[in-house]
Amino acid sequence: MGNLLQFLKLVGQLKRVPRTGWVYRKVNNPESVSDHMYRMAIMAMVTEDKTLNKDRCIRLALVHDMAECIVGDIAPADNISKEEKHRQEKEAMKHLTRLLSEDLEKEIYELWEEYEYQSTAEAKFVKQLDQCEMIIQALEYEELEKRPGTLQDFYDTTAGKFSHPEIVQLVSSINKERNANIAAKNSDPPT
Repeated sequence: MGNLLQFLKLVGQLKRVPRTGWVYRKVNNPESVSDHMYRMAIMAMVTEDKTLNKDRCIRLALVHDMAECIVGDIAPADNISKEEKHRQEKEAMKHLTRLLSEDLEKEIYELWEEYEYQSTAEAKFVKQLDQCEMIIQALEYEELEKRPGTLQDFYDTTAGKFSHPEIVQLVSSINKERNANIAAKNSDPPT
């Protein structure tokens, strides 16, 4: 059980790893990696798509950023190549999963690889959830900080990346609300 405890303590660090993109943008009280993974798991849980294995989607959401408890949240602005990021995360996942029983080691590592290589419909769906969750969070930060439109670069990075009908519909709702917030701010008289 000592190894399980070590695994849980390492994964627990995700609660204290802030999402780098928000830190770089000086967002007040940025979400943690585990905050992000939690909402993604909820998003997977509430999908209506009967062609997807919902349980697998939830598991993928919970595993996809697990390596960040060791390597941190490596963002594009960190200028680390995708290959190097993948190498570091792969080593971290090997270390993490070795702390578990053989069956769990295999299951969790294979889930991570499935997401990394986008090898199933579920992995592709969860990748879109990852991007969608990010822009929901951007919308919330713009609203909380009363700065509509200031996190445009997060929206720009997701342009053209959504194809799943439920996610496309959700993104449309996000954009509608965001555009209304921007329009309202632009119509406010100067103070």
